[in-house]
Amino acid sequence: MSTGTRARRTGLTALATVAVTALAVPAGAHAATDAPAPARVQAPASAPARAATAAASGKVDHATWQRDCQGVMDQALPYIEERIAAGAPGEKRAIVFDVDNTTLETDFGFHWPQPANRPVLEVARYAQEHGVSLFFVTARPGIIAAPTAYNLEHDGYEVDGLYVRGLLDLFKNVADYKTAQRAGIEAKGYTIIANIGNSATDLSGGHAEKTFKLPDYDGQLS
Repeated sequence: MSTGTRARRTGLTALATVAVTALAVPAGAHAATDAPAPARVQAPASAPARAATAAASGKVDHATWQRDCQGVMDQALPYIEERIAAGAPGEKRAIVFDVDNTTLETDFGFHWPQPANRPVLEVARYAQEHGVSLFFVTARPGIIAAPTAYNLEHDGYEVDGLYVRGLLDLFKNVADYKTAQRAGIEAKGYTIIANIGNSATDLSGGHAEKTFKLPDYDGQLS
């Protein structure tokens, strides 16, 4: 069993345990020569290069993942700052986030509550402090909606809306399901200025001005 698969299974098992508990309680040489060659300083690999290396090696470490997430959020934050500044008076701005390995460290957070993905949390906090509503669209089933909302709020996210899959949604294509939820948010009068996730199914289908994809290393992260 691969490290990624084992991590996902461990994370899902822990999450299922949390769900039952929550529902039960109210609430990354030179060849030798006669004279030594001068030392060579190698520039750090870019985020895409690290992602490719991690995917090829068959395992992803937390530090590499965090650096790669930070690289994406270093692009997202300036855009969000500019977009907020350029917004029309009275505009209802929103950002849509995925949950697993986007806002929360699902495949790395082996305790409850699961820790926030810090680079994403920093961007979310900036947005919410500047009047942007935060919506979370996840493929998690409805049975764990309450613990998911608690986890997000505990970590510092303001949850203006959490969308989880109901029974009928479990039979739908995930990308189609998520697209429909974003369309619903727009129907409430919001302009989705950014959509942030780690999978193509989080971002396809439109209904967002700009998308930012976090690494999933060819599907190694859920």
